[in-house]
Amino acid sequence: MEALQEARYGLALQLEFIWRQIREPLIVPILRVSVFLCLGMSLMMLVERVYMGIVICLVKLFGRKPEKRYKWESFKDDVELGNSIYPMVLVQVPMYNEREVYQLSIGAACGLSWPSDRIIIQILDDSTDPTIKELVQLECRRWGSKGVNIKYEVRDNRNGYKAGALKEGMKHSYVKQCDYVAIFDADFQPQPDFLWRTIPFLVNNSDIALVQARWKFVNADECLMTRMQEMSLDYHFTVEQEVGSCTYAFFGFNGTAGVWRISALNEAGGWKDRTTVEDMDLAVRASLKGWKFLYLANLQVKNELPSTLKAYRYQQHRWSCGPANLFRKMVMEIVTNKKVSLWKKIYVVYSFFFVRKIVAHINTFVFYCIVLPATVMVPEVVVPKWGAVYIPSVITLLNAVGTPRSLHLLVFWILFENTMSLHRTKATIIGLLEASRVNEWIVTEKLGDAQKGKAGGKGLKKFRFRIGDRIHMLELLVGFYLIFCGCYDLMYGKNHFFIFLYIQAIAFFIMAFGYVGTFVPNS
Repeated sequence: MEALQEARYGLALQLEFIWRQIREPLIVPILRVSVFLCLGMSLMMLVERVYMGIVICLVKLFGRKPEKRYKWESFKDDVELGNSIYPMVLVQVPMYNEREVYQLSIGAACGLSWPSDRIIIQILDDSTDPTIKELVQLECRRWGSKGVNIKYEVRDNRNGYKAGALKEGMKHSYVKQCDYVAIFDADFQPQPDFLWRTIPFLVNNSDIALVQARWKFVNADECLMTRMQEMSLDYHFTVEQEVGSCTYAFFGFNGTAGVWRISALNEAGGWKDRTTVEDMDLAVRASLKGWKFLYLANLQVKNELPSTLKAYRYQQHRWSCGPANLFRKMVMEIVTNKKVSLWKKIYVVYSFFFVRKIVAHINTFVFYCIVLPATVMVPEVVVPKWGAVYIPSVITLLNAVGTPRSLHLLVFWILFENTMSLHRTKATIIGLLEASRVNEWIVTEKLGDAQKGKAGGKGLKKFRFRIGDRIHMLELLVGFYLIFCGCYDLMYGKNHFFIFLYIQAIAFFIMAFGYVGTFVPNS
């Protein structure tokens, strides 16, 4: 025992000696530079949020509604021309093994109110499960027997995933007679009047290529994780999309719940599968051709948030990796484009891509989970209070405005976003470097009514916690790092920073063991 204690004591002395040797010449300068860079990125994020906050306030104050900015006239029946006055509309519903939601999505698409001879419902089924494939086909036949013009389309492979399915769907001969295409993912349920509220903008304004609706989450109250998602996405739809639409007539297409002018879609080069954000890719290319986009905040389409951690992680990887990779591929094309104004280029490159899709992810993790905790062990490096407290507080409050009903969950949202920032940062770096998993596409799992059905109709919610499940090692390591920094601050620090470090470490441990979201029993 004495020999073991002496060995431990000797190892501790060696580690302390090494730490003293590298601290002044290496650690301190690196940490100071890191703090400087992180504070710079924090200021960029703050300016971006304040700017968008001011713009959205002016938009609401002056009532810049879409009907006031663009011409909008409802269709008037003509006895002589009949239904020919209505444009031909294609409705695409891509799906992949959607056992839980295929009936809802097909039913909602077929329930759209529009002259029956001027609409085509196209179900693009990439399902690999024969049973699900047969069920989808039977559902299409059922609606077809009711007089709905519905087409069930399959292909021999899944090349290009969703982008490939949409691209293949546009090749059919009957599509040539269509003027517009509405796209709905498998869990989206548009209201019957969706086309009546969107198509007139496209018909009366020849420069508009896209009309995008807002998402409405049907399962936001399912668990704490879905409430956190609602807070983040509500800001995106309440502020980011509205500001882009009102000021630059540009925003990223959300991939669903939108209507495209087919001629604009084709002019932009159609669907491409070079990244995992084919919707954003198309939007940027169409914008560079001079087309305008319109966002309708008052038109909401029901959909489902991922309620399991596994599904949410896959979704966030795609949403973080894809934009970073698209930025790498298109930044020079945007800069050298001659059809759009300089201000629009700056907005797309700096605000839309660099600050929101890259800086926001990297700074959230690096600053608040790595650099700031490290400063407790290096008192020579001081982070100013405005950078450590005031800026993140203002950013957080501005974000929370989008979901006032969840203000009491603000602390949980901060911890959740900081923890997820590790996953998003990793995905962002993969996208920028075009490393492995850059084109990984895994369809987000939808539960539909499975949760209620398997819980005896009571909507019982359970947290996922299985020791045998895969443990997320990076989250585990960061959790231990934060615990270590917290203990050091508790013993030697004077600013009580250890309180935040302990709480954030617990959040990382919870995420590491998958103790987040809902759990649906197999039986």
